[in-house]
Amino acid sequence: MRDADDPKGLIREAYAIEGIRDPECRSIFLDWYLSMAEGEDPRPAIERLLAKYGQGRDDHPMTLTLKEGLAAPPEPKRRGGRAGRLG
Repeated sequence: MRDADDPKGLIREAYAIEGIRDPECRSIFLDWYLSMAEGEDPRPAIERLLAKYGQGRDDHPMTLTLKEGLAAPPEPKRRGGRAGRLG
């Protein structure tokens, strides 16, 4: 059965991998994120994935990675060098 929030099954598989660590989860999350439609807000999908796979697994690296994905993106900072002077 195909999951609209995880069409490639990346998140589901991350939870199934024994001994998975933070770096692997972040790589999987990036792959998942890049497969989303351009301009789509990932937060609703992340919330549904956490509800589906993360319940009772608060210490799983994928749960921690997904929770980090819910955080607001950092504020853009002034660019230095030539790009900062021309912008």
